[in-house]
Amino acid sequence: MDYNNTHKEIIEACKGGSHAAQFKLYNLYAKAMFNTCLRMVKNVEDAEDLLQNSFTDVFVNLQKFRYQSSIGAWIKRIVINNCINFVKKKKIEFQELTPNVQTFVAQTNESTDLSYSVGSIQNNLMKLPDGYRVVFSLYLLDGYDHKEIGEILNISEATSKSQFSRAKKKLKQMILEESSANKFK
Repeated sequence: MDYNNTHKEIIEACKGGSHAAQFKLYNLYAKAMFNTCLRMVKNVEDAEDLLQNSFTDVFVNLQKFRYQSSIGAWIKRIVINNCINFVKKKKIEFQELTPNVQTFVAQTNESTDLSYSVGSIQNNLMKLPDGYRVVFSLYLLDGYDHKEIGEILNISEATSKSQFSRAKKKLKQMILEESSANKFK
C-alpha cells in the first residue's frame, strides 16, 4: 500500500495546526480506536478517556509521523500502548482455570450446533477476566504475536499462549452456557 498518500493532505494540515484537519482525522479513526479501547479496558468511561488521551498524543507527536506505515496503524499503536499502560496500572491478573471449568471445557470440545453471534461474542468477551481479555484482544483482534504480547505485558511467551488458550475455552464455555440458558426460556 502507498502509505505516502493515505490521508496525506489531512496529516500535513494537522501538522500545520489546522483544527479542522485535526477534527477530520479524529472522525476518520475515532470509532475504530474507541472499539479497541473498549475491548482492552471494558469500561466505557475509561475507554472514552483513553481515546481522548490517545488523540492528544497523536496530535502532539504528529510531527514524528514519517509515513513508514499507514496513519491508522500509527494511531492504533498509540491507542494500544495507552490501553496497555492503563491496564498495567490496574495490576492485571492472570487467572487459572478451576478444575471443574477444565472438565466442562473438555466435555464441550466436541462439535456443537452453536451459532456464535457477534453480539454474543462481544458481550462475553467483556465478561472475561482482564488477563484473558487483554491477551485475547491483542492476539486475535489486534494481530500481535505471543512474543510481542509477552514483551508488552512483561509476561513470558508461554504465559501469553496459555492465557489465549484459556480465554478461548472460557469464551466458548460462556457462550455454551448462554446458549443453554436461552434454550430453556
